[in-house]
Amino acid sequence: MKLTPQGIPLEFLRQLPEGIKLVSRHGHPFLVMEQVEDQSGNSLMDDSVRIHGEPSVRLHVRMGESEGDLYVDSYWGSHAKLYSFLPQNGEGVVVEAFSPVDGNSLMVPWKCPIQGCGEEQGIRLMLPGGRNSITVCGKLGCPGHHIDVQRVPDGVNESLSNINFFGEGDEDFFSSLD
Repeated sequence: MKLTPQGIPLEFLRQLPEGIKLVSRHGHPFLVMEQVEDQSGNSLMDDSVRIHGEPSVRLHVRMGESEGDLYVDSYWGSHAKLYSFLPQNGEGVVVEAFSPVDGNSLMVPWKCPIQGCGEEQGIRLMLPGGRNSITVCGKLGCPGHHIDVQRVPDGVNESLSNINFFGEGDEDFFSSLD
């Protein structure tokens, strides 16, 4: 997937929350989830599976009759993912996500903001400290996600939540963004 630079609000960069870092690739800034946790404080980062040269976010998921680990790209707005299993269901199926560390559910009630989606379950990821969070739509293939950072001015969370990358061309998850 080719990542295309998107505008990052300066107000967010001035108060970058713990767990998110700014990286530069080809002279363009990108946000990367450096540390996300489950509600118990267990790290969900997996250095053994890297996507775009960064550790992935590891979730244990159930999709209908299929179950296994899902590795999600840590670049903010990217929807690249790898599976440790062959999912039987495709786009539009609701994913049940659990912490791969303690098995606790990561699912929360959440109304997806994407028009036409209608999903009412989200996957909650916590940033270090437990005050800031990221919620991702529970419907596979939906780009809906929302970041909730407490210290930023009104509108900044919404602006960041609208950053989405959609890939084009061949995917090579095991190399950096050269």
